[in-house]
Amino acid sequence: MFETSKTLTGRRTLAALLTLATAMQPLLPAFAGPNEQAKRLFDRITGTPPSATVLQQMATDISGNNAIAAAQLAMQDANFYNVTLRNFAAPMTNVAQSVFVPLNDYTATIIGMIRDNVPFNTVLSADMIYTGNMSGAPAYSFANNNHYQYLDSNNADLSKVLVQQQQSSLTGIPSAATAGVMTTYGGASAFFSLGTNRRMLRFTMINYMCNDLQTIADITRPPDRIRQDPSRSPGGDSRTFLNTCIGCHSGMDALAGAFAYYDFNTTAGQMVYTPGQVQTKYGINSANFPYGHVTTDDSWLNYWRQGPNALLGWSSSTPGSGNGAKSFGQEIENSTQFATCQVQKAFQAMCLRPPSNSADRSQVAQITADFVSSNYNMKTAFSESAVYCMGQ
Repeated sequence: MFETSKTLTGRRTLAALLTLATAMQPLLPAFAGPNEQAKRLFDRITGTPPSATVLQQMATDISGNNAIAAAQLAMQDANFYNVTLRNFAAPMTNVAQSVFVPLNDYTATIIGMIRDNVPFNTVLSADMIYTGNMSGAPAYSFANNNHYQYLDSNNADLSKVLVQQQQSSLTGIPSAATAGVMTTYGGASAFFSLGTNRRMLRFTMINYMCNDLQTIADITRPPDRIRQDPSRSPGGDSRTFLNTCIGCHSGMDALAGAFAYYDFNTTAGQMVYTPGQVQTKYGINSANFPYGHVTTDDSWLNYWRQGPNALLGWSSSTPGSGNGAKSFGQEIENSTQFATCQVQKAFQAMCLRPPSNSADRSQVAQITADFVSSNYNMKTAFSESAVYCMGQ
């Protein structure tokens, strides 16, 4: 039996329409069901697939319009601490900002704080440190990283073994001189070693304010706290100093006075704190400009409270000046930008991209408000970011 020309044409038309529909399929919006959303949510939070039981419970929570509960369930998984939070914290502990670094007290303290819902706006000021309660581990030492290397080598479950302790009682540093992660072995060895302690200031701004110095440079600030070592005529041209160098140094040097009594002794392998005695590094290259500021104590001033950097949202609860690293840390961690920065980093970790459009930025603003109102609970930042990016 032969098909008529009309029948063949009809079938070809139908086939063409089906082909066109198939080709257009990727252009149509795709919606994920609760199971798919739950799987993505768990994967973003832990980096691993969920068990069938956990997947079902998370899907049930999502179906019941309680996706936050699903995210909180995922955060009970050990991999949230051993993988996600470790990768979140590790880049803050080293100049290269690498995740491929050994576990240390800086990283462990951040993980422990988040696990225990410790207000994160104490990360730069608390007399706190986390160690591991694991059989066979060497005692904590302020002169080496052996304790944490043991935890690392023996695959310690950081969701279980970390214990909060008083930093001053373990290190011998006075409580008033402790400044959260800045005065841990990891923090001091990375940012107080050698140099002029400006490195600690710079990386605190990068890690906790999400701004490197060039993005907050302001040549309108007073230069009176700029030390003697920067040349006032680099390359023989004073205009370079006035139009460029002063932008960073005026604010940076005024704040970095907070670290005047701190150093990291590379020979002894530990931080040194000399109350009342300014470290000699603050006076290096004094002949470059003898009329520059001479550091005589550990006082600091925040000149960035005025000018364009007032937009960083400095808190009225802190005075904008003080002595030592602890009060400096409180100045940073109580700013609006500190809160926004932590949420932006959590968003990046959960969504695998930075906030990139108006909807993202609006969501980050809402998560930041929730983060602050939850007493700076970092789990709020992670859970709400993960839910936002779990798919529709």
